[in-house]
Amino acid sequence: MPELPEITSRAREMNAALAGKTITAIDIVQPKCLNLPPAKFAAALRNARIRSVANRGKWIFVDTTKGWLLLNLGMGGELLFRDRTRLPEKRRLVFEFDDGTCLAVNFWWFGYAHFVPASGLGRHKMTSALGPNAIDLTEADLGAKIHGRRGGVKAFLLDQSNLAGIGNAYIHDILFLAGLHPKRSLESLSDPEVAGLARAIRDGLLPSIKKGGAFYELNLRGRKGGFAKEDILVGYREGEPCPKCGTKIAKIKTGGTSSFICPQCQPAKPRGRARRAGKVVPKRGKGSSKRVVRRTRERAPRRRA
Repeated sequence: MPELPEITSRAREMNAALAGKTITAIDIVQPKCLNLPPAKFAAALRNARIRSVANRGKWIFVDTTKGWLLLNLGMGGELLFRDRTRLPEKRRLVFEFDDGTCLAVNFWWFGYAHFVPASGLGRHKMTSALGPNAIDLTEADLGAKIHGRRGGVKAFLLDQSNLAGIGNAYIHDILFLAGLHPKRSLESLSDPEVAGLARAIRDGLLPSIKKGGAFYELNLRGRKGGFAKEDILVGYREGEPCPKCGTKIAKIKTGGTSSFICPQCQPAKPRGRARRAGKVVPKRGKGSSKRVVRRTRERAPRRRA
């Protein structure tokens, strides 16, 4: 599945190649990906001139003179810039331009091509619910989002309403760079750990963006991305030595997904932090809403008579 590095790369490539072109026709092979009937979708974008292309998370936003074209590749696919004589065999949509070039869109499993009027972007449910791009968050931004939240750090990062663009491909290296176990709870993170996580998000995504995305994805010209398997630190490297300490990388279950971690560099419990006295914790027990106070200070010795 393409994630922030791949979609950011495709958006930048599209902006360079398509800005200023006018859509003259749309060939719709798979109508299920549309949010409008095919005739209405085609009419809405016909003769629209492309102003710019950008992305938020895994969505591509094409700004045109007649409204927005929103693209999401779902579980995977290709966006290929060709001329009419060299269209790919597998395609779901083809946008034809006034200079004879085309953008061919293919979805491997499912994907979306939506038209939204210029003033209606805030009412598009799937994109209006997105958080900011993951690489745009500062340490202060991330700290504000985490403050007062519960749940695991991995689930938080994968939730696109918190921050957009991180998926199961890059999450392993991000958590490794942050030194965090995927099951660590948000409330257990210290301020330095949150700051380290913000840096790890950028350090885990920017190298792939600079190389045009992962090696298993194609760019706009049909070439593979430059972020190679050798660039991956711990993700999908079960049994191989950790690049930092040499401990064997382990594959563990985290909810409905798997995670790849270094057991030494990413301990399940925070190191060197004393439990705070008087910390309020939820009482265990089915259906119980009571809370108890766990006290860690030592009891004073009893006086002898």
